[in-house]
Amino acid sequence: MRIFLLAAGLLILLIGCATPATTPASTPLPSPPTSEADDVTMVTEEPTPLTAVSPAATSQIFVPLLPGNGQPATTAAPTPEPPVAPPAETTEEPPAPTSPPVPISTPYVSFIPDYTPRPELGPSKMGIHVARPNSPAIMEFVRAAQPAVVKGVDDLGFLAEVKAISPHTVTIGRFSVDPQDYNGEPEAVAAALVARQLPQMVLHPAVDYWEGWNEPDPNLDRMDWYARFEAERVRQLAQYGLRAAVGGFSTGVPELDEFVLFVPAIEEAQRHGGILTLHEYAAPDLTFLYGDPLPGLPAYPDRGPLMFRYRWFYRDVLEPRGLVVPLVISEAGIDGIIGNRPGPDGLGWQDFQSFWVAQGWGPDGQTAYLNQLQWVDNEARQDPYVIGYTLFTAGGGSAWPSYELAPFLPRLAEYIVSQSP
Repeated sequence: MRIFLLAAGLLILLIGCATPATTPASTPLPSPPTSEADDVTMVTEEPTPLTAVSPAATSQIFVPLLPGNGQPATTAAPTPEPPVAPPAETTEEPPAPTSPPVPISTPYVSFIPDYTPRPELGPSKMGIHVARPNSPAIMEFVRAAQPAVVKGVDDLGFLAEVKAISPHTVTIGRFSVDPQDYNGEPEAVAAALVARQLPQMVLHPAVDYWEGWNEPDPNLDRMDWYARFEAERVRQLAQYGLRAAVGGFSTGVPELDEFVLFVPAIEEAQRHGGILTLHEYAAPDLTFLYGDPLPGLPAYPDRGPLMFRYRWFYRDVLEPRGLVVPLVISEAGIDGIIGNRPGPDGLGWQDFQSFWVAQGWGPDGQTAYLNQLQWVDNEARQDPYVIGYTLFTAGGGSAWPSYELAPFLPRLAEYIVSQSP
């Protein structure tokens, strides 16, 4: 996983409190994707408008007030001014040029939009990413929560047990790929990758969708290559009755013009029952930069450059083209590095617990994290093409100690159950 770099502004005085989002009403579980019908109906309705937005975002989103404190300007004729004598000549020297003002950063304000969940939005979309199935808490969570989605990496045998005890859970598998470079003909590279991984894939029929590369960032100059690579990987897997999860992009990428070049891979995924996967992280809490725009684009109150970045891709690119495919955020959570912190994993969700409590997210760290996830959950349920989020990570061990979900899984399961009938 590529760690997302956040500003050291977290160390400045942070202000703002949050009111946790309300719990959605209980509703029936949706039917999972099946091999016979994986298409998703294109969404054409606008989402329910926000009733409260970030103060910082407001200045970017709404039209400035008209003269007169929001009232239209009057049309009465102006009162004539008396003539003014010309100024006397002066021999004073013009003032010396001054230095440009020093920019002052805007204090970070945490907030939760007041989204009232609709009953038809369905149960929770929260699931988990499993680095290694080395904790009994993982299967206890699956058994209790029956989550929307679970993802595994390399050690995938546990996904058969996931399917056995929670048949509706969508499963995603990925094998580590090294190197991930853009050399050679993309179709040949994709065919070679599938041929190399196929003997392992056929041993895991419980996997619904197969990811390829992890967190690529091709930029404009290599996105066409990567789109061809992913399109061919979809076709190669389809020959063996396997379905692909294309994309796998890291947090904060790609830009919108880059994503347009990825459309051929989406077309092939739609043709063969595949899905799109993306990663979304933020810190110091999950609302950070929510409501801010992508470069050169207008701001919207229901998306940001980090969380819910996918809405630019779907609403501006995929929906107009009739290419709405199911989506899984296959890594999600709190992620940040401040300064030169030692260790392989920077800052994870456990590092920010005292901050969230101070900001008013909840009385303790786990409750504060759960309140943020409920906000994400309520938002994601506005978009029926979203299968779910796999929170990073369970079974991380010594590699990802500050991200370890095992101590949190009982609380997460309790929340998910509360959203189901």
